[in-house]
Amino acid sequence: MGVGEFNSNERYQVDEAIRRAELVSRFEFSVFVGRVDGEPRAFATQLHNKLVAPPRSVLILLDPAARVLEIVTGGEVRRTLSDREVELVALQMETLFAAGDLVGGLRRGIQMLAEHAVGPETLHVDTP
Repeated sequence: MGVGEFNSNERYQVDEAIRRAELVSRFEFSVFVGRVDGEPRAFATQLHNKLVAPPRSVLILLDPAARVLEIVTGGEVRRTLSDREVELVALQMETLFAAGDLVGGLRRGIQMLAEHAVGPETLHVDTP
């Protein structure tokens, strides 16, 4: 999904954050920056449902003009990334957005979501 009206350097920074997040978490990340058509949560959910693997995906929707941020997580993602963690990440992102740093807010949010989405290590014990 596109990142709106960003220049090529800004798009690269967001794309790089997505690549790193996917490596860290093993989930897919998508970012939509642009005008929301209709109710923001429903619009974000529709976009999320159109992704290749919605259960394993995180969608971040940002409409800067309307000051709207939505984060939609798939079912598998929610096993390790709680709604509370998503809320805290959104607050961090909104703080950076309010300071005029859209790219920094997206990068930081993507990074934090990926870090929180990493499940706990499982210790396997071989049993006879």
